[in-house]
Amino acid sequence: MILAIDIGNTNIVIGCIREDKTYFIERISTVRTKTELEYAVDIKTVLDIYGIDKKDIRGGIISSVVPQITNTARRAAEKILGKQVLVLGPGVKTGLNILIDQPGQLGADLVADAVAGIACYPVPLIIFDLGTATTVSVIDAGKNYIGGMILPGVRISLDALTERASQLGGISIEEPRRVIGKNTVECMKSGILYGSTGALDGIIDRIQEELGEEATVIATGGLAGKVVPYCRHRILLDEELMLKGLQIIYNKNMQSL
Repeated sequence: MILAIDIGNTNIVIGCIREDKTYFIERISTVRTKTELEYAVDIKTVLDIYGIDKKDIRGGIISSVVPQITNTARRAAEKILGKQVLVLGPGVKTGLNILIDQPGQLGADLVADAVAGIACYPVPLIIFDLGTATTVSVIDAGKNYIGGMILPGVRISLDALTERASQLGGISIEEPRRVIGKNTVECMKSGILYGSTGALDGIIDRIQEELGEEATVIATGGLAGKVVPYCRHRILLDEELMLKGLQIIYNKNMQSL
């Protein structure tokens, strides 16, 4: 098995995975001021909770959109594993053909999502990653990454609303009792949830229209499970997509050494 770590702006996803099995997926908070030792303790604690012996882990890989802590997390993982940890970035083989204006700007997380999507699902693909931001990746019928979208995440939208309206606060992302709210809390819950699902459904329609064909639609990320069930389009929920992609990329690079 390998240790896969995805560093996002809000959470760090930690998991152990092999070709036929995911042992666990956990999230810890992204804290830019943490030291190498503190992240090492976090990683060791998660492994201990799931009874994972570091001797059974053959290596690790990290994807990150937070450059300030990438090397800190890498050194922390290597301290625990005593093995090399690969960082997804320039020079790392992915096998992904990226057809955008500046391929180097594509986030490591989106690369991993796309690699796993192509390996596991029929193309063309639309991949939603619902995290701090909601990102959309589009892979065409030729398995090329042709572009996507970035829009405010569900939590960002809710936080922005409550911060600017002093009487609105303490709203969770959950299904309201009705679409047409009868009080402030119900109105906010309905607006956030169905506004988000409406955005996803509308984006799917427009992308498929531009592609000229139907696409397989996948959703991943920390908030996907709360939103996807209420969408009208058929969207496949795959919470392990990122880890699957990191495993594929790790294997591709280790085999070439």
